[in-house]
Amino acid sequence: MAKANNKTVPTKASVSAFLSSVEDANKRRDVKKIMAIMRRITGKRATMWGPSLIGFGQYDYKYASGREGSFCITGVSPRAQNVSIYIMDGFTKYAALLKRLGKHKTGRACLYIKRLDDVDEGVLETLIERSVRTMQKTHTTR
Repeated sequence: MAKANNKTVPTKASVSAFLSSVEDANKRRDVKKIMAIMRRITGKRATMWGPSLIGFGQYDYKYASGREGSFCITGVSPRAQNVSIYIMDGFTKYAALLKRLGKHKTGRACLYIKRLDDVDEGVLETLIERSVRTMQKTHTTR
């Protein structure tokens, strides 16, 4: 089967050095708080995935096409416009939580927020936890 040549893979880069390079102090603080939530939920240490994604845990996937690979179970990235939070099982079943979350946008598997103060942290934690548990039930994880 075809193993994916993912561009975003775990690296040996320092998470703390990366965080130190984030110029916006508020964004850096928000990412650290989100990281604490992800660490508590996954029980895994933070790892850099590529140059700008801080990931927790890892899952293996295999598509019907035969393509397979690995990616982090959840993660966070301080982007220029927002903070991206990786919800790997998507948002289809989380409509009720998203209504209660606060100011946000979604992509396929990314939740975008400007500031942590814009959202309900308890709802965010529940969303991350449910996604992680789903990924652990439906995929091989480590």
